Amino acid sequence: MSKPQAAAAIDLQPPMGMVKDIMNPVRGSGKVAGHAPVNGLQMYYEIEGTGDPLVYIPPAFGCTGMKSFPELEVDHSVITMDLQGHGRTADVPGRPLTLEQSAEDVVGLLRYLGVTKADFFGESYGGVMAIMIAIRHPQLVGRIATYGATFGPPHDALDMEMLRTSAEPVPGSAAFRFQREHYRKVAPDPDYWPTFWQKVCSIRWEGFTEDQLSSLKAPVLIALGDRDFVRIEHAVETFRRLPEAELAVIPDAGHFALFSEPERVIPVVGNFLKATGKGVPVATAETGYQPGKTR
Repeated sequence: MSKPQAAAAIDLQPPMGMVKDIMNPVRGSGKVAGHAPVNGLQMYYEIEGTGDPLVYIPPAFGCTGMKSFPELEVDHSVITMDLQGHGRTADVPGRPLTLEQSAEDVVGLLRYLGVTKADFFGESYGGVMAIMIAIRHPQLVGRIATYGATFGPPHDALDMEMLRTSAEPVPGSAAFRFQREHYRKVAPDPDYWPTFWQKVCSIRWEGFTEDQLSSLKAPVLIALGDRDFVRIEHAVETFRRLPEAELAVIPDAGHFALFSEPERVIPVVGNFLKATGKGVPVATAETGYQPGKTR
């Protein structure tokens, strides 16, 4: 089997002898797509763009095709995947759906693709997974951008007023119409939505420990909307705890800004990934602003 060419920085040769027809990558409009054998899944993935690898991990209920980031594809080969049960990746009955397992599935995909180091961009739960990967597999991670991610237990991290509903959510709730309709367009079994929905809603996440956060070596961008599901106070507290972090609060933006207004978030992410301004220290009251010496 020939190697799909997405970027010179990525060795995309799958393990020989493991490739079946369903896994054969397809090319179109500059995109490479296929299924990979990962921890018992047939994980669907797409790669777009040219440059060093950037791994985008979608949020809960998110999958490939729901959004794209052409601005990031200019300098990166953006790798996106459908996590267990999401999109074109079929669920495995009896296999628990957890953030920890999903993070390991992403690592398995990167090994399959021959990616030895990458930057990461995680949205909501996807941001949590990116941090998990950085903690468990630090050699695999360069820089990490997150949007709307939580780092601690729900009672500390979440704005409960933003999450309040007038009735108990169900698979057919109007609040999930957007995700439900997209799922049914691409899922192997469109009628599996209620079971999949229940598995996702059963995920429990209690946050990282202080030791885990302090062990992070990778630079981290903590981005969120000022009207996010995530408390701004939680983001600020996490920013202060991480060894190397940047904080971005997008004004008049909510948890779904990457769907509704990506042009307000992606420039911030792009500048972070380029490490714009790094090497020049920030001015203090003592140094003042010195062109080329402080910023």
